[in-house]
Amino acid sequence: MSGKRNYNDPNYYTNRELSWLAFNDRVLEESRDKLNPLLERLKFLGITQNNLDEFFMVRVASLAKLAAVDYPKPDASGMTAEEQLRAVNKQAHEMLVKQYNTLNRSLLPAIVSENIFLKSIDDLTDAQFQFIKGYFHDELYPVLTPMADDSSRPFPFIANDTLNLAIQLVQADDPDTKLYATLQIPDVFPRVVRLPGEENSFILLEDIIKAFVGQLFVNYQVTESAVFRVIRDMDLDVAEEDTSDLLKEVQQQLKLREHGNVIRLEIENTISKKALKRLTKQLSIPDYAVYETSGPVDLTFLNKLASAVVNHPELKYPKFTAYQAKALDHNHNIFDAIRSHDWLMQHPYDKFDAVVEFIRQASVDPDTLAIKMTLYRVSGDSPIIRYLGRAAQNGKQVTVLVEVKARFDEQNNVHWAKQLEKMGCHVIYGLIGLKTHCKLSLVVRREQGDIRRYMHMGTGNYNDVTAHFYTDMGIFTANNDMGIDATNIFNMLSGYSKPPYFHQLHISPKGIREFIDDKLDQAIALAKQGKPVTIRMKMNSLSDQKMIAHLYRASHAGVKIHLIIRGICCLKVGIEGISDNITVHSIVGRFLEHSRIYIFDFNGQRTTYLASADLMTRNLNRRVELLFPINQSDLEEQANQIYDTMWNDNLKTRVLTPDDTYRRVDRRGLTALDAQAYFAEAASAKVARDQHLEAAAKPTEFQPMLSPENQPNPLNYDDGSDPD
Repeated sequence: MSGKRNYNDPNYYTNRELSWLAFNDRVLEESRDKLNPLLERLKFLGITQNNLDEFFMVRVASLAKLAAVDYPKPDASGMTAEEQLRAVNKQAHEMLVKQYNTLNRSLLPAIVSENIFLKSIDDLTDAQFQFIKGYFHDELYPVLTPMADDSSRPFPFIANDTLNLAIQLVQADDPDTKLYATLQIPDVFPRVVRLPGEENSFILLEDIIKAFVGQLFVNYQVTESAVFRVIRDMDLDVAEEDTSDLLKEVQQQLKLREHGNVIRLEIENTISKKALKRLTKQLSIPDYAVYETSGPVDLTFLNKLASAVVNHPELKYPKFTAYQAKALDHNHNIFDAIRSHDWLMQHPYDKFDAVVEFIRQASVDPDTLAIKMTLYRVSGDSPIIRYLGRAAQNGKQVTVLVEVKARFDEQNNVHWAKQLEKMGCHVIYGLIGLKTHCKLSLVVRREQGDIRRYMHMGTGNYNDVTAHFYTDMGIFTANNDMGIDATNIFNMLSGYSKPPYFHQLHISPKGIREFIDDKLDQAIALAKQGKPVTIRMKMNSLSDQKMIAHLYRASHAGVKIHLIIRGICCLKVGIEGISDNITVHSIVGRFLEHSRIYIFDFNGQRTTYLASADLMTRNLNRRVELLFPINQSDLEEQANQIYDTMWNDNLKTRVLTPDDTYRRVDRRGLTALDAQAYFAEAASAKVARDQHLEAAAKPTEFQPMLSPENQPNPLNYDDGSDPD
């Protein structure tokens, strides 16, 4: 290649949506991997369905809206919205075939071999049939509401992500006239129903209803019924510049969102062509958005099925014990611990309890003056929310930024915003036009007449539930410069403040892009001087075109770039003179890799950072994000060892190849390494070590020997003592 290189050439980029589907295919591979425990494989298949649902609700819905107005601008890979929409649906259809082949040919036969049964009506014993008959009449029948569809009664509204029956029937005295109705499968009942007579025998709720649905239509005969569901456009469209009350606007948009356009129809492939044609017409959906399944619609039920199985621990991941340093638990003053030195945590291998404890102790600490915190996604019963409320009631100044635009958590976050206000907290909703995605908490204390700031900064949400299965990292620090920066960030979020600079923290929008661009420029300059330069990054997604072009320039200059990217990667590897110094790994395993790590090794000088941000345009341009350094040398070394362990993983890693596919590591001659299993085992070992040291530290109790006549007789209860 000669002359000036065009790093923005569309041939150098992979389409974002197709890259996401490739990620979901890697998840699907885990459901096919026999090295994984069987029930975990069921869960992986269920996860692929849940992933697809959210993908269609937001990303495909967005493409459909752009295609509908013939939006002409292509993406970085040169594809128009219409081309992307067609390509995505084509690939999603291929994935559907692979999903149901995995279910029918591999997973269902495998669970039967373990005496776990997902039964159809024809497989039931007489006792089980009588059970479901009674269940239908006693429980289901009073709740079911069939909806006729004829000239006097219009086709009913089908809610997003609900299971329904498409029913065809005839009147007893007029068998040639086809009639139609729909019936929503009620979601107030468990979809996976346990059957009597066998320990692990189940049937799906819709199969029970289908078996007896004719009893809802007296004097009519049901000739056909098929389960279906629709996925609608669920993207939230909040015009923040036009509203004075963001909370009310979000609530209004949540109501409107429920009636978004249908983006995808899934239906059992047993439906007749005539009934299907009628249904697609009523739903106004094109043929390419119809997905006919060769098994149960909506495979997310597999998660519930796997959880319902009893007495098979060997078919699940082995349990491990997460570690928590004693200095960070409820028996110790956490502020003393943080003041003594910084602390680095890697969840879920380190307990999230320490983060909750940080807020709990601040809420009751007499020296705490103020707590400031950002909340993007919290659990449905968040202890952090409770402690923030307690702090306000204890007279602390509590300021909480609740991001009410966090996708699919809007309703939950609106609820918590109201609750926090009721408890006396000052609640803010961020900046107009931006989502606040940074993970930051600040506790301000008065100590011996001086003000001291304590901070927690993380890569993941303050969510005590997802912290058990998302891998994230965070630090506790009392660093004064960072504390000043954190105060300025909260002033920026809550008021009219534009700090001219930050001491150590880097903030998006703009700040993180500028910082990484500057680092890449430094790397390029050093590499051109022949100095050794390596950049290592870990993130969820890489899609920003400008950032990828800059990585290409660095690679061309000779910078070695190692990337661990779980999901979307629009960068291509192996392009001669462009990306031949870039290697991309992806880890899909037991836990969802969510941490973001940025390491720059320039001629032997290394700096290490954690961040809330991926290298996506939305994170760099349209969100408030945080990137922060690990200053303490031992913690920096620990973070680098964590990265290196993940980089050397050869069981769960896939390597991106020049043909845009991901392939497993060639393990010939290598010792097997599953990084997540390694971290879990190390955490359990640390817990066991601490328990051993604690037991060894206990003083030995010496008891004087009694004379024979004073020795207790363990078999003589005549003294009135209780033997129990």
